[in-house]
Amino acid sequence: MRKKTLFWILGVLVFFAVVVFIEERQGLLAIGTKAPDFTGVVSDGATTSLSEFAGKKNVVLFFYPKDFTSGCTAQACSIRDGYEELSKLDAVVFGVSGDGPSSHEKFRSSYNLPFELIADTNRSIIKAYGAGRVGGLVKSTKRVTYVIDKEGIVRLVAHHELNMGNHLADVLQSLRSINQPHLH
Repeated sequence: MRKKTLFWILGVLVFFAVVVFIEERQGLLAIGTKAPDFTGVVSDGATTSLSEFAGKKNVVLFFYPKDFTSGCTAQACSIRDGYEELSKLDAVVFGVSGDGPSSHEKFRSSYNLPFELIADTNRSIIKAYGAGRVGGLVKSTKRVTYVIDKEGIVRLVAHHELNMGNHLADVLQSLRSINQPHLH
């Protein structure tokens, strides 16, 4: 009897793990699609938009659940540590979460983040980029990073919930690819 119960419990857990894994990929933008324009408030209260960088800069847009949590801090600090190289690859970086501007300013200051954080308190950018969980029913954000080229096309969708360092490695590889002269 115990083995049968354990078997069912294990089966249910595996089922839910598969459902969560599938759901996590749902709604994310596809590589090669036009990125939705957005306007958002950054940590100092100013606004920024994707269209400001059209034709000028590649945009790295990373989504994370919450300021000052361990995984989000690791993700932001990983990107911070690669920021100089990202800048050399002609990219501007923005972090996005549902936290407000004052929380973002404290987070930036505490960890010396050289990039702006967008306060998406109404979650419109999170929704437009498919970064909400369970269709927005859960007020948490997926850990996903997009690289958007100068023409506004999505060139990378990096979705690593547990291995935060992979975001930077994927972004660097994508930006190097964008910046390489195309051989004919």
